[in-house]
Order: sequence, then structure tokens, then C-alpha cells
Amino acid sequence: MSSPEIASLSWGQMKVKGCSTTYKDCKVWPGGSRTWDWRETGTEHSPGVQPADLEEVVKKGVKTVVIGRGMSEALQVPPSTVDYLKKNGIDVLVLQTEKAVEEYNALAAQGVRVGGVFHSTC
Repeated sequence: MSSPEIASLSWGQMKVKGCSTTYKDCKVWPGGSRTWDWRETGTEHSPGVQPADLEEVVKKGVKTVVIGRGMSEALQVPPSTVDYLKKNGIDVLVLQTEKAVEEYNALAAQGVRVGGVFHSTC
């Protein structure tokens, strides 16, 4: 199963190829995607992305995780989150969301088992 292409990104809106839903923030993995609801884990811009935000994506057997920090990079990614991924043998890229989507799509096109979490506003 391949990772779905992110078809479009604009402020507050993301579309994943093959999915009719428009996301504000989303999680993607080989074979699927869904809304990334920060309320599920109590995530806020600071301290930012938590290991709990990534567990679902990690369980899908990804080799790389791309984290989109927002258009203005307001979303933080603490070292503990990066360490969590590395301890699970997963490569991690932490980028501004437009760059993150470009990298994610490039990896997906190469057939890499890539997943990601993307914040599409600030």
C-alpha cells in the first residue's frame, strides 16, 4: 500500500488524493488519511507535537515521518518527539508545512513508506 499524495495545500485547507474530505490539519500514512484533531491528545502550539500525536502513524509501519509545523512554523516539535521516532527506527523531517508537503509527496512518489502530520495554518 502506498502513501497517498497530498493533492493541495492552502491556508487552513489540505486535500489528499483519493479522499473527499478537506482537512485543516491531517495525518497521512500508507493507505490512508484522517483529520488530525489536536483535542485528542491535548496538543497546543507549545510545547507542540507529542509522541501521542504520532503513535497512530507509527503503527502503520512507516519508515519516515514528515512533520509540518504550520505556514509560519508556529507549531513546536520538542526533542522528546523526535527521540520517540528515532527510537522506533523512523527517520523524521520537521519542516515548514509547504516544504513538508513537498518532501512528503517526493518520498511517497519514490515508494517510501512515509507518513506525516501537517498543520495548515499558523
